[in-house]
Amino acid sequence: MSPPDESSSDGAPEGTASGSDRSTDSGADSSGPVRWWRWFRSTDNEAVTFVREMIESVVVVLAIGLVLFAVSGVWPPMVAVESGSMEPQMERGDLIFVMDEHRLAPGAAQDGTGIVTYETGQQTGYSSFDRPGDVIIYQPYGQNGETPIIHRAMFWVDEGENWYDEANPEYVGSADSCEDMSNCPAPNAGFITKGDNNPGYDQVLGISDPVHPSWVRGTAELKIPWLGHVRLFFSSMSFSSVPDQTPTQDVAPDPPTFVTLQQDAPTASPVDSWSGPATAANASA
Repeated sequence: MSPPDESSSDGAPEGTASGSDRSTDSGADSSGPVRWWRWFRSTDNEAVTFVREMIESVVVVLAIGLVLFAVSGVWPPMVAVESGSMEPQMERGDLIFVMDEHRLAPGAAQDGTGIVTYETGQQTGYSSFDRPGDVIIYQPYGQNGETPIIHRAMFWVDEGENWYDEANPEYVGSADSCEDMSNCPAPNAGFITKGDNNPGYDQVLGISDPVHPSWVRGTAELKIPWLGHVRLFFSSMSFSSVPDQTPTQDVAPDPPTFVTLQQDAPTASPVDSWSGPATAANASA
């Protein structure tokens, strides 16, 4: 496959320069890489047209990704929800736009974190995804190799704090005191988190320790329903899959019916990142 030969005859159409004049005017533009490039852009050859359109599509996707990154300050800026732990606010297959938690941080945010908790949201009227407080994407236990989780920040605890009395009794299972709960007293300062559709706090269900601010990848800002199924499909075919977390505590609700994660319940919403592995409601990020 090669570009067509350009005529070097002097029989130029009326009103154009002769072959020798064209050679003098265009110089190297009429041969070599430039000639190939012009042919590649204009040819109707089916194989070349397919390749050209694929390249153009990739360029457009990359351009959109860079714009989103510039706005969000997070890469990848989009994650796909893999489980039902944040229903009905987020469902499996939703595509979530993520922003650095320090960008446009509300005044009600926990000091130095850019994140508003459920507890503070109730007091100030701040809400995200139809409920008080921010929904955050975080690395469980601070381990980068784990799939990120996308759950709501409920309240803040300090290291060594007995947070049993601050907790909602409905979300601590059968615990009657701090000694009966995991992560109480708090092993480190951080956020107590929970999936909106889960029966207990992540820290009670064994999904993560209190979420230290350095473990947070960003806050969920908006969702595009169902578009994340595209990412999940490719993830199941060729990318890293995003497992869900299987809590071992005694709180056992009905299992979510659409979970790509491999447990019955309760689930951590992992996310599949738009460009790599991640776990948020289980998010793919």
